[in-house]
Amino acid sequence: MKKFIIVCILFLMVGLLGCSTKLGSAGAGAVGGAAVGVGGYEYNLHKQKQRIEQDYKDGKIDRREYEIRMDQLNRDSVFR
Repeated sequence: MKKFIIVCILFLMVGLLGCSTKLGSAGAGAVGGAAVGVGGYEYNLHKQKQRIEQDYKDGKIDRREYEIRMDQLNRDSVFR
């Protein structure tokens, strides 16, 4: 969650600095769009991790399956 907050802060900083020039506005839009995309992707991974942890606590999956799934999600994350 901290990484997501950092991405949001960086997005705001780039957006504010990019508005001072015409080229900066286009660049800020591109960077902002990428930041929102990455943020959404990471949020989805976070929700999947929570779901896997709940399945493990509920006994729906065993420890081995839990570790396999969590490892896959950690490898898919942009922020390793």
